[in-house]
Amino acid sequence: MKRIVATILLVAGGHGAGALAEEVDTGGTLNPDEMSLNRSIAEALDGNVDMVVCAQGYLMTKKGDHEAARKIFQACAEKGWTGTMTWMAYMDQNGLGKTEDPEAAAAWDRKAAEAGDPVGQFNYGLDLLRGYGVDQDLDLGRRFIDRSAEQGFETARELKREGYDWKAVTPDADEWKFQRVY
Repeated sequence: MKRIVATILLVAGGHGAGALAEEVDTGGTLNPDEMSLNRSIAEALDGNVDMVVCAQGYLMTKKGDHEAARKIFQACAEKGWTGTMTWMAYMDQNGLGKTEDPEAAAAWDRKAAEAGDPVGQFNYGLDLLRGYGVDQDLDLGRRFIDRSAEQGFETARELKREGYDWKAVTPDADEWKFQRVY
C-alpha cells in the first residue's frame, strides 16, 4: 500500500512540475534579456558600448535590420570602435538603411583611416584612387594604401603589387558604381 501511495505522489508530482514548466515567464528569468539584440540597441543608445554590443550590429545587418544596425554602429563609432566605422561606410556605400551616399561612405572611411585602422586606410585609399565620394587624389590614395600595407593588410599589399590598379582587388560587379558620370 505504501508503494502505491508513493507511486501516485511521484506521478502526480511529476505532472505538477510539467504544468509549472509550461507557464510563461513574463519576468524574463528563463530567457533573460541581457544578451538580446534589443538589449544591445538599448545599451548603444545609452552610450554603453563594448565589443559585444558593437558586434551585434553585424548580426542586425546580416538579418536585414539596417536601421537597428545603424543605431549600434553609430554609437560604437562615436566611442572610437573603428570596425564599426568601416561598417557605416559599407552601409552608406550600398544604400543599406538609407539612400546610397558616397560622400558619407568616404567620410566614414576617412575617420577609420585617421584612427589608424588598416581596413579604413585601405578603403579610404581606394576612395581617393577612384574619386568615390571625394575628389580623386592618386598620391594621397597611394599613401593611405601604403599605410594599410605597412600594418600587414594583405589586400593593400596586393594592390601595391598591382601598381595601385584598384580593379585588381575589387569585384568586376562593382565596376559600374565607380565610373565617372560626366
